[in-house]
Amino acid sequence: MYEYAKLISRSAYGALQRGFITERFQKLRDGEITISGTMREWEREQALPKNCVYCGSTTDLTTDHLVPTSRGGDDSADNLVLACRSCNVSRGNKGVFEWLGLREKDKLHRLVAGKYLKQLLALHQRAGTLEVRKNEITKLCTRCPLPRVCESWGTAEELTCFCLESILS
Repeated sequence: MYEYAKLISRSAYGALQRGFITERFQKLRDGEITISGTMREWEREQALPKNCVYCGSTTDLTTDHLVPTSRGGDDSADNLVLACRSCNVSRGNKGVFEWLGLREKDKLHRLVAGKYLKQLLALHQRAGTLEVRKNEITKLCTRCPLPRVCESWGTAEELTCFCLESILS
C-alpha cells in the first residue's frame, strides 16, 4: 500500500511528497480510502500513447503480462500492457520491480505501476500475507524467490518493493 501511496503522490504533485505519502498510506491501511476502480484506470490507460510501457519504443510491440502466467498471473486486461519485444524478452518471467531495480521502478508510468500493484495485492490477499508488519518481514523473506536480488541491493530483511513480489511463485 505504501507503493500505491507513492503513486498517488506522483499523480497529485508530480513528485514524491513524504508527508502526503504517509497520510495516504495510513488512510489506505485504515480503509478510509480504497485503490481506485479498474474501469477508471482502463479509461485513463486508453489515453496513453501506444508504446512500450518500459522504454517508450513504438516498434515491434507485444502484449506483456505484468505478473507472468508462469508465476501466477492471468490473461485479464488488468494484467496486460504493451511492451516492445526487446523489453518483453529481456524481462522474461521476472517481476517488474525485480527487472527494473530499485532506481528505475519509480520511472514506471503511474497507471502501469498501479495495475501491477493491484495484481500483487490480489495475490497477497489470496495468500493471507497482506497483514505482515514491518517487524515480521522475515515471514515474507523465507518464501521469497528473490533473496539474491535483495542481497545485491543491500536490502535483505528490509521492507522494499521486492517484498511485494515475494508472492510470485
